[in-house]
Amino acid sequence: MVEFLSANLLWWHWIVLGLILVVSEIFAPLFIVLWFGIAAILVGLIDLGLGTSFVVELGLWILFSVIFLALWFIFFKEKTVSKSGQSDFTLGTNGTVIQAIHPSKKGKVRFDAPVLGSSEWFAIADEIINEGETIHIIDVNGQLLKVKKDI
Repeated sequence: MVEFLSANLLWWHWIVLGLILVVSEIFAPLFIVLWFGIAAILVGLIDLGLGTSFVVELGLWILFSVIFLALWFIFFKEKTVSKSGQSDFTLGTNGTVIQAIHPSKKGKVRFDAPVLGSSEWFAIADEIINEGETIHIIDVNGQLLKVKKDI
């Protein structure tokens, strides 16, 4: 097979293959096939100028493809941040005390929207906060929320 390809594969075959791969990117917009196509076009141009063997061309195509893919993932691909298991709470989220909080004793607070996956949390504070008072989160300490009275 290698002998057949070495004897019959011409520079323009690489360019046609590259163009087919680049155009096929339209149907699968992942920006991966594109780099294989650009690498094939580059190999075709090198073969046109230098007249290399099939083994060298194949090696160059693999090398260029890997380099282009690496550059794509390192510099250009958008970094996605997973929010799996996380909530969009912010410090300052307001809630209501449902069990009084004392500086030496934890209490319990309830939020209208879930905070870190739950609507009710044990909380601590540096001041006495009675039931029914409105609070806001100032810190998260493990599984305890540190809260402060709303003014």
